[in-house]
Amino acid sequence: MRAVLQRVSHASVTVDGAVTGEIGHGLLILICAMQGDTDAQARQMAAKIAKMRIFKDDAGKMNLSLRDVQGSALIVSQFTLAADLRGNRPGFSTAAPPDEGRRLYEFFTRAMQDEGIPTANGIFGADMAVALVNDGPVTIWVEL
Repeated sequence: MRAVLQRVSHASVTVDGAVTGEIGHGLLILICAMQGDTDAQARQMAAKIAKMRIFKDDAGKMNLSLRDVQGSALIVSQFTLAADLRGNRPGFSTAAPPDEGRRLYEFFTRAMQDEGIPTANGIFGADMAVALVNDGPVTIWVEL
């Protein structure tokens, strides 16, 4: 699995003019299931993200996790993270097929909830407008 994490003070997803997911302080997680990814990898990714110390403590150091700050996660499917950039036009053949990608996306969301993280979501496969206020800015790439 691949993910891009953005620490946010606010983030939302809109589809066809309606907000489908919105959070305050927390993480915007752009997530992509790759061919061959498993439930175990999705669970491991969720556990890693929930414990990643990327939020500021009282001294201004990145020492606190999403759990520690009682933050939320806005989880958005992003198959373009699988882009193969060997040519001028990206290819996405390494992304999981749509049905498996949806299943792993939903599994990952449940795994984040199992980690005690409140979640909101975009709509898998939809044309989404994602708005965010990146806090820091802090943006981190994670791959398992």
